[in-house]
Amino acid sequence: MVVRGFNLGVDFAGGTKLTVRFVSPPDENQIRDALRKGGYSPDKVVIQRTGKQLSQSDRNEVFINTPQTEADVDGDKRKITEALQQHYGTPVPADKLDLNLVGASTLAARLTEQDLLELKKTLPPGEAEKEYQRFAEQVIQQRDAAGGTLSDIKRISLASFDPKMAEALEQVAAIGSFNVVSAEIVGPQVGKDLRNRAIIVTIIACFGMLLFIAFRFEWVYGVAAVIAVVHDVLITLGLFSLFQWEISLTFIAAMLTLVGYSMNDTIVIFDRIREQLAQRRREDFAAVTNDAINQTLSRTVITSGLTLLSVLALVLFGGEVLKSFSLALLVGILFGTYSSIAIASPVLLWWKRYFEQRQPIAAPAESPSSSASSKKSASPRAKSAPTR
Repeated sequence: MVVRGFNLGVDFAGGTKLTVRFVSPPDENQIRDALRKGGYSPDKVVIQRTGKQLSQSDRNEVFINTPQTEADVDGDKRKITEALQQHYGTPVPADKLDLNLVGASTLAARLTEQDLLELKKTLPPGEAEKEYQRFAEQVIQQRDAAGGTLSDIKRISLASFDPKMAEALEQVAAIGSFNVVSAEIVGPQVGKDLRNRAIIVTIIACFGMLLFIAFRFEWVYGVAAVIAVVHDVLITLGLFSLFQWEISLTFIAAMLTLVGYSMNDTIVIFDRIREQLAQRRREDFAAVTNDAINQTLSRTVITSGLTLLSVLALVLFGGEVLKSFSLALLVGILFGTYSSIAIASPVLLWWKRYFEQRQPIAAPAESPSSSASSKKSASPRAKSAPTR
């Protein structure tokens, strides 16, 4: 962690999140290659399908997450859009507008500028601009009604307009490959604030569980459980740093889940230790702890094993968006199960022995009979009377 650092995702390092809807089913490799040509590192770009199955347009949606590379707030959005326009699908000619990207005002301004129908000459001043604006709004409304993307310019219904208006539209515009549905910008300051909040939330969770265990058991049990949880968190963070897996908000959710899951296993073992101590007060604490671990071992292994299978399915089939979450859970469950058995209980045992060794050995109390006999033996022997 000290040498390699962390691969912070867009949530913490800042960046751009775009929801892009394509005309046809998108090719993720082509999208990644287009962004690479646009100046983005492929290993820093996250592309994920939205997962919706309601319509064809929803199946054509993808999330694109990229690091922030431009100082301007809208700079990355503009840069990503230009990269996809130039390197994905069939590029729109430079002298034409992309109907899947432009707004009604831009389209109306281009139609008015070229005035292919010569409405400025035949209509009163200002009427030509209004007619082109009404036409442009009709086109954009049909695009939005179709899910945000048009696949064929000839399918636009323009029955209420002059047929030559459709010819003018084909002269000034063309159909692009995609439409940017939404865009979110996460600044570095927001990412820093999210990172600090995530650390605070994790600390508060551990402190709260420490208080609960101290109340239900003893504070020594709580300290041992928290040490085991800290071990799990550090191991997971270390592996994410070693392999440079991305850390996002879903990773924080996985860490909090891991903290609770590991603490649950530890409490099960501690509860069995407490039950055994009530029945075997005179026996060695190490033997009691060992028996408690053995009695709960099958329960711990079976429960953790079944959870591990579910998490393994997430790792294999969950996709890029769930990658941080599933990997953190996979590592955390493995080491969380280990720490509950081999760290929490040994720490508790060490703590108990440490304080027992520091307690002074009390002198055994003397009984009255032994005290009297000692005094008698200590007193001088009386002289016997002379015999005759």
